[in-house]
Amino acid sequence: MSEKNNHLVVMAGGVGSRFWPMSTEDKPKQFIDVLGVGRSLLQLTLDRFKGICPPENVWVLTNRRYQNLVMEQLPEVPKQNILLEPCRRNTAPCIAYVSWRIKSQAPDANVIVAPSDAYVTDNMEFRRVVTQCLKFTNETDAIVTLGMKPDRPETGYGYIQADLRTSSARNKEIFSVDSFREKPDLETAKAYVKQNNYFWNAGIFIWRVSTIVNAFRIYQPAMSRIFENLLPIYGTSEEQKAIDEYYPECESISVDYAIMEKADEIFVCPASFGWTDLGTWGSLLMKSHRDLYGNAAIGENIDFYDSHNCIVHATQAKRVVVQGLDGYIVAEKDGTLLICKLSEEQRIKQFSSK
Repeated sequence: MSEKNNHLVVMAGGVGSRFWPMSTEDKPKQFIDVLGVGRSLLQLTLDRFKGICPPENVWVLTNRRYQNLVMEQLPEVPKQNILLEPCRRNTAPCIAYVSWRIKSQAPDANVIVAPSDAYVTDNMEFRRVVTQCLKFTNETDAIVTLGMKPDRPETGYGYIQADLRTSSARNKEIFSVDSFREKPDLETAKAYVKQNNYFWNAGIFIWRVSTIVNAFRIYQPAMSRIFENLLPIYGTSEEQKAIDEYYPECESISVDYAIMEKADEIFVCPASFGWTDLGTWGSLLMKSHRDLYGNAAIGENIDFYDSHNCIVHATQAKRVVVQGLDGYIVAEKDGTLLICKLSEEQRIKQFSSK
């Protein structure tokens, strides 16, 4: 399997401001240095695919308003590979669009689709898993999704139920999918974790471009026709105008509902490489280095006194001292200061809109 045949699709169109005041609608979380390491989540996503996919085979799906941010942060990605959605239509239309776009120039491509805002701690294991899955899809007509082995009963993720009785003949680490499950309540999540054959749905998919295009033709014929009809103009100056005109006609639907829950030959590769969806301050705290009292500091010169289970993100402040807090978020950016209970972080969107 040649690396030159591998294509990476990064979905970077989210508009969330959950990490306000760092993230805003003009610069959402995938474009900011959430972890304080000098790289945005988008840049870290590309970093972990080095050696798997060459830069000229990287595709980024994003909102028009973020085009310049993508170009600024990923100068190695060709400008023509940054595809602009004129409106939000969930994951199925954007995956359909990029699939036909890739097919127009690389009909034998082997593709991995990944979100731009996740975090992985073990990049070596990540590359091993992805490489073996790409080999599997290159040799079959299978669709593979990565399932994260749960370490807690998480209610914020969807789950994948796997049939672990028999693995694939081609790869002993890959199994058939029994079903996809929506985000559960706590009791259901506890039951999933006990059964050992339920895995978090990380939204990472691997397939040959011909496989996913055929799946769209079968299960989403109306959407399929839109992008099939545009084949003659992909890569030309007419492409964006046509996408702006026809993309809004697509149904707003996730690829899970549109394809994954309907198609045959769906497989899961259970994996454990320190993955998390950095969607909340709580998840960032869990993945950050914490002191003996459960506090995490992102930034220089941050001191805690009599404080527990707090997260402070202040990369611009000269000095921060936190005393007597338990379970709080403290975040500073460009003169805006947030102090909020971790248990109340769902209210941050309300604060950010004022």
